[in-house]
Amino acid sequence: MKVKVKVKDKANIVDPVFGLSNKLYRVLWKLVYLIAFRLSPLPLFGYRRLILRIFGAEVSPSARIYPSSEIWFPANLEVGESSTIGPFVRVYNQGKITIGEKVVISQYSYLCASTHDYNSASHPLVLSPISIEDDVWISAGAFIGPGVTIREGSVVGACAVQTKSSSPWTVNAGNPSTYIKDRVRFRHGE
Repeated sequence: MKVKVKVKDKANIVDPVFGLSNKLYRVLWKLVYLIAFRLSPLPLFGYRRLILRIFGAEVSPSARIYPSSEIWFPANLEVGESSTIGPFVRVYNQGKITIGEKVVISQYSYLCASTHDYNSASHPLVLSPISIEDDVWISAGAFIGPGVTIREGSVVGACAVQTKSSSPWTVNAGNPSTYIKDRVRFRHGE
């Protein structure tokens, strides 16, 4: 589904009223989500990947997405190899969310790729993509805000509120989330 956008810096400002095709897509997705996705048995990761692909998501064959995760708009989701979207994760992806390889997004985390322009009387929707690079761990209950890039190897601590992009191979925590220390770089298989 395409939405008409005006480009402003990195973010896209969108008319606050979505078009009919967008609304129909979301209604159909919500029905399929509630009946076929959410109620699917836990081990059926391939089945859920198939459903997401049908709705336009780009999902690696080795990605693991739990049935209790909530994805707002599959067409705006990209998930890399061996990545996991854990139980009860909310992916509010009015804007694009890209998840790299070997990423773990732990339970109850919230990814939000949109906000509103509070400096305008009409509060237009601002789509601001989120990028999560390879080898990242988003710990339980963390919030990742609009326009944030979580760099390769980073850890976002439990219940952290990440409103700014991280540096590579760092541990970040708190509200607001700040740099805590460097993370040891590793190679897979070690």
